[in-house]
Amino acid sequence: MIAQYKKTIQRFKQDIGVEADSELLFKALCHSSFTNEIEREDRGSLESNERLEFLGDAVLDLCVADILFNRYSVSEGIMSKVRAVVASEEILARVSKDRKIGTYLLLGKGEEKSGGRERDSILADALEAVLGAIYLSNGLTESKKFVINILEEYIERAIKGKLLLDYKTALQELTQGLYGVRPDYVIKKEEGIPPDNFFIVSVNINEEEAACGKGKTKKGAEQDAARKAYRKMKIALEGKKGNEN
Repeated sequence: MIAQYKKTIQRFKQDIGVEADSELLFKALCHSSFTNEIEREDRGSLESNERLEFLGDAVLDLCVADILFNRYSVSEGIMSKVRAVVASEEILARVSKDRKIGTYLLLGKGEEKSGGRERDSILADALEAVLGAIYLSNGLTESKKFVINILEEYIERAIKGKLLLDYKTALQELTQGLYGVRPDYVIKKEEGIPPDNFFIVSVNINEEEAACGKGKTKKGAEQDAARKAYRKMKIALEGKKGNEN
């Protein structure tokens, strides 16, 4: 199986700027929808990237913790918050998109049609799987170099408080400060069949809908709604201050 993707894997190595075992990188790009399809159609056996993703997740946590401990004089509390932010699905998906990992993913026909190449959860998992492959091929030192390369900008921004991901908390602080109320989240509907289902949630402020969000989980949809409402309110507040000046 890997032989027919040899040139693709070589291009992938060049694009992400790493040298690692080709077979491991091939596995890192194999989504479960692809391997399940191969088993059904060809009765063959092919390992998906799920085990590598599990390993890569642990390696990522260790590398980020090591970078924060040795490069920054910040408290344990700040290190914990920064690690949670930069290792989040949203940031890992952003990095995956920047590195065009989605173009190399091997997906099943159904996942391909449903937009799997752009799905944050799939992209984040694939990046962790790639890190797992790098770790098995080259060890921890090279893994840390890769993490620094892809996440240093986000770590710097998070340390400086310029990288916000917990929009629910930020929105609550904003609405309580302005109006003395908390946002109210309402599930509007759930569509699709697991694992391809998603939720649509609205966030209401002073009993008025401020924004709607969409996500694979209720929490994800709430965060999406909070993000839209928070940004909308911040733009309105900045515009108001500009007019006052």
